[in-house]
Amino acid sequence: MFGFGMILARGCASRLLVLSATGNLRALVTGLLLTIVAQTSLRGVLAPAREALAGLWTVEGGAGRDVGARLGLEVGPLAAGSAIVLAFSVVLARRFGVRPIEIAGALGVGAAVAVGWLFTFAMTQVSFEPIEASSVTFTGPAADTLMGLINERQIPLGFGVGLVPGVFAGAMASALLSREWILLGFEGAPSMLRYFAGAALMGFGAMLAGGCAVGAGVSGGSILALTAWLALISMWIGALAAQAALAIVPGAVAGARP
Repeated sequence: MFGFGMILARGCASRLLVLSATGNLRALVTGLLLTIVAQTSLRGVLAPAREALAGLWTVEGGAGRDVGARLGLEVGPLAAGSAIVLAFSVVLARRFGVRPIEIAGALGVGAAVAVGWLFTFAMTQVSFEPIEASSVTFTGPAADTLMGLINERQIPLGFGVGLVPGVFAGAMASALLSREWILLGFEGAPSMLRYFAGAALMGFGAMLAGGCAVGAGVSGGSILALTAWLALISMWIGALAAQAALAIVPGAVAGARP
């Protein structure tokens, strides 16, 4: 559901947030709808349907969710393997003409995920309140931020809630400094329906998968969580299916500029 919706809406929750900060009203409205559906799926009228689907198949906790433990791999070999894959990825990116600044940006995103885990873990050691270690994710924190703005006089501070306005502010500053900030909107009713359908699928799918492409895929995948990799692979399959469907539906991609 999330992968299919991601292609319909031309981006996941994080991309919609960044595009919104650059003046893309289409991404702003789509992101707000995604957030509303996510909150409705987590605690609203869609929660029973989500819980029923989630209960169809569960994965045992503890080591049962650890890909490394299932494969019998220690931390040392995993770290060495990750370093080799990272180096190969950089070389491959350069061979395909990816600019050094883009490679540096990609490395920065990956480092941000690692720092997120380290920072929140450090907070668990000093906080008087019980908190969980986590890292970068967008759908859940976006829903919490929106509900905080609507229902609370003061938004409870936290890593996820601070991430959403922080990314928005950074993306807007970057767009303004590079003179790429420009207002964009929808191009007709068919385009709106496509984006709204994608937002609805992503909102429900993210809550069912326990995170978005960044949260469940990148952050969860970075600690080799079995459920995260299952979710990420499913998102890839859904995205490929959506691409194939759009390729055979005349006019389906009309008005779908980035």
